[in-house]
Amino acid sequence: MIGGAAALTWPLAGVYAREAVEAWPSRPITLIVPYPTGGANDMLGRLIGQKLAERLKQQVIVDNRPGAGTLIGASQAARAAPNGYTLFLGGFASNAVTPLLIKTDFHPVDDFAPIGLIGTAPMVVITHEASPYRTLKDVIDAARANPGRLTYGSSGNGSPLHMAGVSFCLKNKLDMAHVPYKGGSAHILDLMAGRLDVIFDSTTNATPLITGAKVRPIAVSAKARMPDFPDVPTFAEAGIPDVEVNGWYALYAPTRTPASILATLSAALQEALASPDVIERLRSVGVTPGTGTRRELADYTASEYAKYRALVRDGGIKVD
Repeated sequence: MIGGAAALTWPLAGVYAREAVEAWPSRPITLIVPYPTGGANDMLGRLIGQKLAERLKQQVIVDNRPGAGTLIGASQAARAAPNGYTLFLGGFASNAVTPLLIKTDFHPVDDFAPIGLIGTAPMVVITHEASPYRTLKDVIDAARANPGRLTYGSSGNGSPLHMAGVSFCLKNKLDMAHVPYKGGSAHILDLMAGRLDVIFDSTTNATPLITGAKVRPIAVSAKARMPDFPDVPTFAEAGIPDVEVNGWYALYAPTRTPASILATLSAALQEALASPDVIERLRSVGVTPGTGTRRELADYTASEYAKYRALVRDGGIKVD
């Protein structure tokens, strides 16, 4: 673990903190994104980095550090000097789930200072166009009539897609077959070809598929219907109120980063998230903007970590 009493003995911690408070930012800031270039996480990192740079009057460099289910980038961020010059685009995998499945050298809550929640991406149940399932009730009825026969695909064990499927099955006492894929879009291609029954996907990934009429949406896990899909009922409207699994995106710094710097970053993030162009860009990829406050993210990170710790235990989830 990076945090804790041992961290207090680091001889340079005070030096970094004093330098950061006295003249920050006086040089470029690095934003670590634990995913490869391209895709939603990279896009969000670059969008937020650009907006922070405009407000802080300093360059923000996106540093893509993919690998180990986000743990390579997360570990680097957690180990960075707490001086405000290293930020981290975290979320569901890095700060809630993956550290529960793979041993890490950091704690996903204690070793990161929250700056603000960028946004959340609800899960949507999708199926192929020729599927006989048009409602969640159709899926539940078929799963109960054919235990272990209905399939749901995911991008891998411990992914948001997998967690949503496990939560759905546990809440409804269903036996459905999980088919994990090793990332990429193979699970989507198999769904569209009719080789999978359903996928519990994030709106970030599913939105272009739905708007392109490549898949059929059944229900969304949001608290209210999505503006872009007003005809798609929520899980609660479909009679399942207790399943809530969201992808989410957040901005962190290493723990012990000076409070004055965190406050400045949070204010800059809140201003960015309130701008119409950022709101529109987020919503175009199925992300509901957050407010960007430190308290919101602190509470959200802790609650998500606790929720998935219980789900990993109850669902017997393990990595491949």
